[in-house]
Amino acid sequence: MRPARIAHDVRDSIEARYIVGSEPSAVLPSERKLAAEFGVARATVRSALTMLRDQQQIRTQAGGPPVVVDPHLSKAPQLSSFTQDAVARGWHPTSKVLEAEREVADVSTARNLGISPGSAVIRIRRLRVADQSPMAVEEVWLPDELFPGILSHDLSGSLYELFETIYRTAVYRHDRRISATNLDQPLADLLEVRAGAAALFATQVGFDRSGRRLEFGRSIYRGDRFDFTTITFAAARRREHSNAAQKRGLA
Repeated sequence: MRPARIAHDVRDSIEARYIVGSEPSAVLPSERKLAAEFGVARATVRSALTMLRDQQQIRTQAGGPPVVVDPHLSKAPQLSSFTQDAVARGWHPTSKVLEAEREVADVSTARNLGISPGSAVIRIRRLRVADQSPMAVEEVWLPDELFPGILSHDLSGSLYELFETIYRTAVYRHDRRISATNLDQPLADLLEVRAGAAALFATQVGFDRSGRRLEFGRSIYRGDRFDFTTITFAAARRREHSNAAQKRGLA
């Protein structure tokens, strides 16, 4: 049997025995132990682990054993950026700027940003990537008067970091709406999936602490790599929390 085929078989065996059904952060045996278990050379095990790492099923680290990771990037209820979410997973986030230009706000964009139609806005469209795997296509509109000169900065990193370090402002709240969609061919090509694949479509408006609108965005997330989590309470539970807050003088 060819070495490449053996490595694929070992990869499948490791996945079935140690990854499927395991919790994120579960630790796999060392290369030496896996080689002994499957009766193959350590180089073969290393190739199998590399394939699993490239599929983002495990994370390898120098001097340590492989660790199982969740292939989904979860958005928790608290406000966080794509960069922060990816880093929290131990992934390396990057962005490819697809388009970045100054344009005139149409009626919809103006309404979402709380500005007059025809006002100048900055539109930035980016492909968001984690560990070299495309995860989302994000398009955002910013009021030009709040972010003058932003097009001269490096837009491949975190926009929120630019907001804070250069413009001394920050997104404090998101109003977000999420729905299901299917990818057309151009988006599927960008995200490296088949046309018609399931995806999540999100629109959001970001506000600062004073309620001023800083951004309006539309994002397409790969359905097989992204999920959103929410926390909900029964009505009675909400009243209990409200009453407790009032007693503490917090409401």
